[in-house]
Amino acid sequence: MSRRPPLELRVGDVVRTRKAHPCGNDTWEITRTGADIGIRCTGCKRHVFLPRVKLEQRIREFISRGPAASPPQP
Repeated sequence: MSRRPPLELRVGDVVRTRKAHPCGNDTWEITRTGADIGIRCTGCKRHVFLPRVKLEQRIREFISRGPAASPPQP
């Protein structure tokens, strides 16, 4: 069984999820990355933490991408 590489998620990305939030909105802004991903509903501004694996399964599409990480300076 082969594993997929993790999806590249950046702070500032806006994603559309498969299920809508109870407020009726289905777009979220990524506010924190790591093992747990912090996301904020763009409708009601509710902030939620999800495990990376769960969020990757729920993402339908990227609406916009945040800035790319800059390479480390020597």
